[in-house]
Amino acid sequence: MDLVLLVSLSVMLGSAVYSDIRTHRIPNLYLALGVVVAMAGQLVLGGLDGLLVWAAGLVVGLLCFLPLYLLGGMAAGDVKLMAVAGSYLGATGAWWAAVYSLLAGGVLGVLFLLYKKQLLRFLQRYWAIASLRTYIAPPDDAVARQRFPYSSAILLGSLVSACLRFARVGG
Repeated sequence: MDLVLLVSLSVMLGSAVYSDIRTHRIPNLYLALGVVVAMAGQLVLGGLDGLLVWAAGLVVGLLCFLPLYLLGGMAAGDVKLMAVAGSYLGATGAWWAAVYSLLAGGVLGVLFLLYKKQLLRFLQRYWAIASLRTYIAPPDDAVARQRFPYSSAILLGSLVSACLRFARVGG
């Protein structure tokens, strides 16, 4: 991965996190701009092969999080953001970015529960759900009812994937 693409990816994801935290939305126009910048970068770096890297990364990024969206566990903007990140990273990079993003999301979620002093309450609710084999809605004041800016996990996961690839390939 070229350093210019890495910086471009970082700026794009950082801006998405900022928007997500402020408005709980990642604008489609912004995501489209990210796809175009990634496509141009991949084209300049690899010619027609770069376009294949771009398209494969876009598809893999989309498919990694699409099931979570379809099951109601993730917002559409997060799925689209992962697809855009994938277009910068290529298919393998997108796969690892999704894996690292899921790990980062878990860690960030636990840290948020600890910060809000609701980890025990959260675990008790899920223990009851598992024991009773039925859904128990979270109380109105529970952290589980709050929106989680998952773009922050996508930022972390994508940058870990990109930096590992950049370090391994040497740019």
